Order: sequence, then C-alpha cells, then structure tokens
Amino acid sequence: MEKVADRIARLSVSQTLAMAQKSRELKEQGIDVISLGVGEPDFDTPEFIKEAAKKAVDDNFSHYSPVPGYPVLRNAIVNKLKRDNGLDYTPDQIVVSNGAKHSLANVLQVVVEEGDEVIVPAPYWVTYVELVKLSGGKNVVIETSVDSGFKITPEQLEAAITPKTRAFLFSSPSNPTGKLYTRDELKAFADIFAKHPNIIVISDEIYEYITYGGKHESIAQFDEIKDQVIVVNGVSKAYAMTGYRIGYIAAPTWIAKGCSKLQGQYTSGPNSVAQMASAAAINSDNAEVYEMVAEFKKRRDMVMELMAEIPGLKTSKPEGAFYVFPDVTYYFGKKVGDTEIKDATDLSMYLLNEAHVGVVTGAAFGDPNCLRVSYAASEAELREAISRIKNALSKLA
Repeated sequence: MEKVADRIARLSVSQTLAMAQKSRELKEQGIDVISLGVGEPDFDTPEFIKEAAKKAVDDNFSHYSPVPGYPVLRNAIVNKLKRDNGLDYTPDQIVVSNGAKHSLANVLQVVVEEGDEVIVPAPYWVTYVELVKLSGGKNVVIETSVDSGFKITPEQLEAAITPKTRAFLFSSPSNPTGKLYTRDELKAFADIFAKHPNIIVISDEIYEYITYGGKHESIAQFDEIKDQVIVVNGVSKAYAMTGYRIGYIAAPTWIAKGCSKLQGQYTSGPNSVAQMASAAAINSDNAEVYEMVAEFKKRRDMVMELMAEIPGLKTSKPEGAFYVFPDVTYYFGKKVGDTEIKDATDLSMYLLNEAHVGVVTGAAFGDPNCLRVSYAASEAELREAISRIKNALSKLA
C-alpha cells in the first residue's frame, strides 16, 4: 500500500516553492513570466566570500566537521553577536546547521513535546506552522491585519498563553510583511515572558541586516528572559548565500546540546566549504551588505509608489526584508469572463495566468486577504511586473 506516514501527510507543500515551480513551467513553455515569489536576493555572493570558499577547497576542508560546526565559525558568530547585538554567548551555545530552516526544525524537535502549544503571530513564514506540526505541537495563531501594521499587541500575546504554551515563534524583520518590532515593543513582550519562565522564545532574525531606517533589535537583549530565548540566524539573506545552506542558533547551553545531539543523528555537521565561506562573511565589515540594502530600499520605495497607483490595494510600508504584503480584498468577488476571484489564492493564480507575474498567496502565510510580492528583482522587472498587475486587475469587475 502506497501510504506515507501521517506526520508527512499532515504537512502542506511550501506555497512559495510551488509558485516558483509553476512560474518555471510557464517559462519553459516560452512564456515571459516575471517571478516575484521566491524569497532570495537577486544579487551574487560577494567575491571575497567566493574566494574564501575556493581557498577552503584548496586547503582541503573536505572532511566531516564537528557536528555543531567548526570552532572558527562558531567563534565568528559569538563575536558577531557581541559586535552587532550586544549579546554574550560562548561557542558551546552556538550550533551551525544546514540553513536557518534546519536550525528551526532542530529547535522545535528539541523543545516541543506532543500536544504542546506554540504561539505564532500571523502573517508568518510558511514553514513555521509546518515545523510545529512535524514536532507534534499545536499552532496557536495570533491574527493581525494591514490596519494593525501586521504586529501583535502585548494584550493579544498574554491572552494566547495557556498552561500548555511551550514556545513563541516569530521573525523581525518579518517575512512576509517586512515589519520590524521596536525595542519598546519587544520589551513589553519580554515582561510577559518573564512571568512564564517555561516558555521558549524563538526569534528568527535572518533578515537582521536588511532594514530601512529602523534598527533591528533582538529580544535576547533582555536579561530577565535571556535563558528563555533562542536566536536563529544565518548567512543566506544578508550575504546572498542562499545556496550555501548555513544557518545557526545561539541558545541556552541545554538547548544547544540537544540540537547538536539531534543533528548528529540527522545530518552531522554542515558543509565544510560553506562553513569557511560563512566565517569570512560574518567576520567582514558588511560593506557589500549595506550596498545591497541601499538598493533594496530604492526598490521598496519605487514599488510602494507604483502600488499606490493601483485602485483597491492596501499596503503597510515594509521596514525590512524585501517583500510587500498588500491587502487585496477589494478584488474579492470580482470577475472577468469565467474567472471569479474568491480569495488571494485565486488572485495569485489569475495574475500568473493573465499577467504572467508570479506572486504568492497570503493564505500560505496565515493571511488569506493578502499577496506576498518580492522586490528582489531588477528595477526594470519590477516596473514591468507591477504594470502588468495593474492592467490585469483593471479587467476585474
């Protein structure tokens, strides 16, 4: 009998990857598709990082690394956390994994028992709720909207906590909204978690450097909850190293040991060459990162201006990452020919087929009223894509 295990059957397919696949299939048919669905920078990895990878090959970094990563990389991460975040960790509190997604999977497997509740603010990155399910946990989703700036309040957080709450999982800057929690907002959350010492706070900070004016703050900075916080980060977004697959956690020692133990059975240490390239990236002065971020800011501003010209779109200005998450409910119930738009999923497919622009339904991120549009594309592509979107939407009545 062809039957996968229930824990796999319960998982949803990643909608971001599914839309990317649909876009590729149309391109293979010769259709000019502009894909704004995948969450990765459209920049090349900086040369000095590539040179570090080449040197690692020449220096024969071709053997198994320690399970939690090479000491040179873990020390670089410790120094980075002190330098950029004012956080004090030791190398034995760092575990390097095969991307931040792997880091998150490790953490949830280590801290969540069957039936435990994990609070997840929506909109959320698509994989959060799936990894919670895979760990045996129950998602407790706190909903927000474009009108609330896609941020939860301390009152919402406190109301969601029950005796079964084991973890709180969030990102700042956020994927998919680009919203950034301020220090004061995080302090209000920390005050709540301090009253619940059994709750683990999982802070996904992968977009840390991609901010526009506002300063990234880590919830791990508050001493009263430092031993409850796991920082998740990696090199994929800031350094345009998505294919290198290096992520990491900084965590209380007992959690780091648990993640290392699990990883030792699943994958062992991550790619040796990629680790050395990542050490070079993390030890750098980030000059090329800031150049990339400046370009993203220009694109964000342009996209916001162009979207403001489209009737019915409601947007909340992103403060980080490289996504816009417009509310598109204005178009629900509208039709063109035999096509009716009932929700954001319908609209995303309509835009792919009619405008040949790939975007991702907000339903995948816990908000069925919105679409995620990535501006990790050239200015020319973005102008053309939004022009196509505007034209396609104008046909709906």
